[in-house]
Amino acid sequence: MLAICYTYSMAEEKSLPQDLRGVHIHFVGIKGTGCVALVEILFARGAIITGSDVSERFYTDEILDKLHLTALPFSETNITDDVSFVIYSSAYNPEKNPDLIAARRKGIPLLLYTEALGAVSRMSYSAGVCGVHGKTTTTGLVGTILKSLDLPSQVLAGSIISSFDGNGLKGSCTMTSPAFEKSASHFFVAETCEYQRHFMAFSPKKIILTSVESDHQDYYPTYEDIRAAFIDYLCKLPVQGQVIYCADDKGACETVALAKEKRPDIQAIPYGTTAAGDYRITFGRVEKGRQYFSLSGMGECALSVPGEHNARNATAAIALVTELLRTNGNNPADYRQKIKEALFSFAGGKRRSEIIGRAKTPAGEDVLVLDDYGHHPTAIKTTLAGYRAFYKNHKIIVDFMSHTYTRTAALLEEFASSFDSADIVIINKIYGSAREDSSKAPVTGEILARATQKHSEHTLYAGEFDQAASLVLSELAKPSGAKDGYLFVTMGAGDNWKVGSLVLEALQKS
Repeated sequence: MLAICYTYSMAEEKSLPQDLRGVHIHFVGIKGTGCVALVEILFARGAIITGSDVSERFYTDEILDKLHLTALPFSETNITDDVSFVIYSSAYNPEKNPDLIAARRKGIPLLLYTEALGAVSRMSYSAGVCGVHGKTTTTGLVGTILKSLDLPSQVLAGSIISSFDGNGLKGSCTMTSPAFEKSASHFFVAETCEYQRHFMAFSPKKIILTSVESDHQDYYPTYEDIRAAFIDYLCKLPVQGQVIYCADDKGACETVALAKEKRPDIQAIPYGTTAAGDYRITFGRVEKGRQYFSLSGMGECALSVPGEHNARNATAAIALVTELLRTNGNNPADYRQKIKEALFSFAGGKRRSEIIGRAKTPAGEDVLVLDDYGHHPTAIKTTLAGYRAFYKNHKIIVDFMSHTYTRTAALLEEFASSFDSADIVIINKIYGSAREDSSKAPVTGEILARATQKHSEHTLYAGEFDQAASLVLSELAKPSGAKDGYLFVTMGAGDNWKVGSLVLEALQKS
């Protein structure tokens, strides 16, 4: 298929054509999770895709391989005359990257990833999933449900979701429903990020709001600052637009109340244990790898992933899908069984309670190794509590790497008190960020470890990953005293998942 070229005025640079078939789009930083997800979305809509990135192999390369795409080295020669748009990651500077310099010289429209996502949102009936916690999992649950229904839809999550299948790949960042190509109009659901107000480029008709609390202190120094961003995002809803929010989260409730002071027309739909209406949650038993919960308007549901927080995420997903069905003129009651079946098929996402492997200790006890992205005190506490209930006959060891000095300093005591569901805690050095000035946040991994020891007696510090793996292996050499052996969890937004790999490799060799 020949590439189609478009010439746009400056006022139109942040738009993409409704019909993308044959349109050549070049991605700079194509291996980034956000960019590769958008590649999948645009590829499914018929665009011709090329891209450039570093040579190091990432897990996203598997997605590119399945699409028969190869990341090129950065070069001005990548910007051929048939390139119509260039989409780029914020990690790359238009003044320094050779692809972007060449595109600007040729007058080709440049769109940041967030701007491109916003442009895609304006092509469909779109819904945004936002919140400090639970965005990726909730988006994955929405997509898993929509995949089983006859709605024409696409979903974009911030990580690989195991139940998203596409282009021959088991697990993907996106879901395109079987009905998508058969319809001229579509539903589009995307994870939308609050950092630096990125979600303000998105144009939602409906929003899921999972939680609001202090985070990203390098950009939002106070809780009121981040809350104001969420309020502004909710106010982007159209007249009578819907926000589905967690009634159990104080920040979400405050945000919705303040948004409705500005926009009384917004429809607020609560979910949670304290919610009134169809989405009131009653938690049930946890047994045989299933977590049960009931909803007023749905009856009993079951999940195969741990944690009451995931039951809340599932309820948010059910609420959004129900409202999309109503928007499409369908009766949600006709879909209840399919929704329940889809929920139970959800197996999580990459770095979201992801099972990395299983092994045996030298004494023959079982070891289950998980990895989780939880990097905020609330997420750590709720996730570990979920593991304690779900894996109740295990001894739990957690290795944690805190992400950003500013977050660690601002929430030091909250971090220190968030590991009470673990039996043994290992703290690594802090995983810094290029976007922050660490000198303004006088905190270290050792300081966090000492603070954590006040709450969790069996806390150790291991700055480097090989040291952490040695500590874990020393603990695994001891009898667990638990019926089902050990659960070892790596947690954080850094790269301490490598500790789990080191531990598994050592156990498998022994």
